[in-house]
Amino acid sequence: MATIKPSLAKGTRDFSPLEMEKRNYIFNTLKTVFKKFGYSEIQTPSFENLSTLTGKYGDEGDKLIFKILNSGDYLSKAPEDLLQEKQSNKLIPHITDKALRYDLTVPFARYVVMHQNDINLPFKRFQIQPVWRADRPQRGRYREFYQCDVDVVGSESLLNEAEFILIYQEALQDLGLKDFTIKINNRKILSGIAEVIGKPELIVDMTVAIDKLDKIGLEGVNKELLERGFTSEDLDILKPIILLEGSSASKLEQLKQVLASSEKGLQGIAEIEQVFMYVRSFTGSEELLDKFVEVDITLARGLNYYTGCIFEVKTHEVAMGSIGGGGRYDDLTGMFGLKGLTGVGISFGADRIYDVLEELGLYPDARVSNTKLLIVNFDKPAEKMTLPLLFRMRAAGIAAELYPTAAKLKKQMSYADGKGIPYVLLVGEEEMETGRFTLKDMASGEQFKVSEQELVEKLV
Repeated sequence: MATIKPSLAKGTRDFSPLEMEKRNYIFNTLKTVFKKFGYSEIQTPSFENLSTLTGKYGDEGDKLIFKILNSGDYLSKAPEDLLQEKQSNKLIPHITDKALRYDLTVPFARYVVMHQNDINLPFKRFQIQPVWRADRPQRGRYREFYQCDVDVVGSESLLNEAEFILIYQEALQDLGLKDFTIKINNRKILSGIAEVIGKPELIVDMTVAIDKLDKIGLEGVNKELLERGFTSEDLDILKPIILLEGSSASKLEQLKQVLASSEKGLQGIAEIEQVFMYVRSFTGSEELLDKFVEVDITLARGLNYYTGCIFEVKTHEVAMGSIGGGGRYDDLTGMFGLKGLTGVGISFGADRIYDVLEELGLYPDARVSNTKLLIVNFDKPAEKMTLPLLFRMRAAGIAAELYPTAAKLKKQMSYADGKGIPYVLLVGEEEMETGRFTLKDMASGEQFKVSEQELVEKLV
């Protein structure tokens, strides 16, 4: 048999014990903030029915869904004419009915509908699980990555949007970030702009294009808009709107003039103003809004299910794409048969946040192992005596391990050092006779004698 060189699928990564310590630091920090704001944790399966996911993310999003081939001979029931055509898109309904989840929001909407009789409204949940997208891998963009979501359904109050701003601000600062922007827009404003231009039916095409402004520039956006059915006259109207400058309050005032004829657009402006009022009420000042929040009319969040306020978060300390985003999705559960249940949620991009903290050196001292004490294994008699001691250390709540073989002391010490174990216990003939053990502090190199009780007191 030929030897296969091991490799990773593109867009995926292994995580070492040290990296897992850092990832769990992010997850635990976020969970603490989420719980503080009254959110409870749920989980959903890694894959869903394909019909659950398709049609929720727009045409471009649907292309990035990882489909799972049916088990068995998946081609046996495929129509012969489609096989001859060799057009995979037409074959999809015949060879697959499952897919890896693209995000956590649509599965959450499905969960709410299926469990509607078991949950209390408003229902506030957080969810930290991996998602998969068939995207082109690049720095900060992976095909398998974790999302950390907080959502609430069953509440129309814009107080929820205001609290999401507070959650972003507190969680990111708790992680050590100082210079970041929470961008906010409203899909009703974007709809109003499409109405003013006279192309309300092209709202999706417009939002998909202008959402790429940071990536392809104004010229690229204009080119895409022309390809999607807009005219040069439309672009002349749209350009000054896209390029609005000034404070958030100034932008909103300018938009009131531009969207004076659009009731929906004015409603979107009023919703953002209400969110800002709630934030001021929480904090008692303008400081948080002035420092961290910005109205960005180009923010579109190219997902079709958003209907109200939308968010995106970017850090300015590292060159990185967005590290969070979300918005309101009033009609999402309606796609699953539950009408009239509004929802709103945000997500943290854990993998991008990981890279940001790594580049900035913001992780607390992380050790490869949680083990606090290594007991040296000198020989079989020592092993026999130390096994009950090891049992009692663990019973006392101390993470401890015994080196599994009577190897050379240097090798055992190297093992402890390599795993970042802070203390090593030496139990030789003298220690077995006196009942006082030699404890070594690996950081300082200091050694001292301790009884079992003193050992427990020091390490607990």
